[in-house]
Amino acid sequence: MIVIKTKEEIELMRESALLVSKTLGLIAKEIKPGVTTLYLDKIAEEYIRDHGAEPAFLGMYGFPNSLCMSPNTQVVHGIPNDIPLQEGDIISVDCGAYKNGFYGDHAYTFEVGEVDAATKKLLQVTKESLYEGIRATKVGNRVEDIGFAIQQYCESHGYGVVRELCGHGLGKKMHEDPEVPNYGKRGRGKKLVNGMVIAIEPMINMGTKNIIQHRDGWTITTADGKPSAHFEHDVAIVDGKPELLSTFAYIYDALGIISNEEEGLRQKTLVL
Repeated sequence: MIVIKTKEEIELMRESALLVSKTLGLIAKEIKPGVTTLYLDKIAEEYIRDHGAEPAFLGMYGFPNSLCMSPNTQVVHGIPNDIPLQEGDIISVDCGAYKNGFYGDHAYTFEVGEVDAATKKLLQVTKESLYEGIRATKVGNRVEDIGFAIQQYCESHGYGVVRELCGHGLGKKMHEDPEVPNYGKRGRGKKLVNGMVIAIEPMINMGTKNIIQHRDGWTITTADGKPSAHFEHDVAIVDGKPELLSTFAYIYDALGIISNEEEGLRQKTLVL
């Protein structure tokens, strides 16, 4: 059952989402060759707790850490470890926070030092596909219109769209209805209505769409050993249109990036 949120609940969810956004901004300052993902996990947990929230992933379904850290060929659900990041790596950082009774859930794939041109393009296209999906998140459309927009955009660039993993509803539970796949057919799936809040998260592979689940029960990698990218935003439907609850602005501020990609997708002014 899809849980519709009131405008007041959406504002509480915005607080949770923005705390995750700020945590990713903190992480952005620390990602560099030689840094371990366990160190990044530790500072993220401390930051979330210092701001009156709980790390959402820690202990959820038995996950051992606060961040999912997935480098290079790992798609999602990577477990932080003490292996230093290396020049040319990419790493998906997926973070969740529980505050005011609601979850925020938000991800970004970072470059570590200088990354090759082909991998840069994968990251760019994957992030652009996220916004293609967000723009399709409006009253009058259906869930698979979101996936259709993402799939068409990524496959037009020759990339593989992961099928086994998807976005989801978000609220008092981390994973609510509806599931939000990154592929689909226009006009199919549940209707999008005001008050829905969903996490949209394209997981896009440079090569095949196929993936491998590892024996640790968490780590997922591409079947062909090529890189994978992952970006995620929390989106509410307000007055018929998509309303971004999360932001990449804190990441961009940390990295000195200028972007207008979120323009027109937020009714409430974002104050950095």
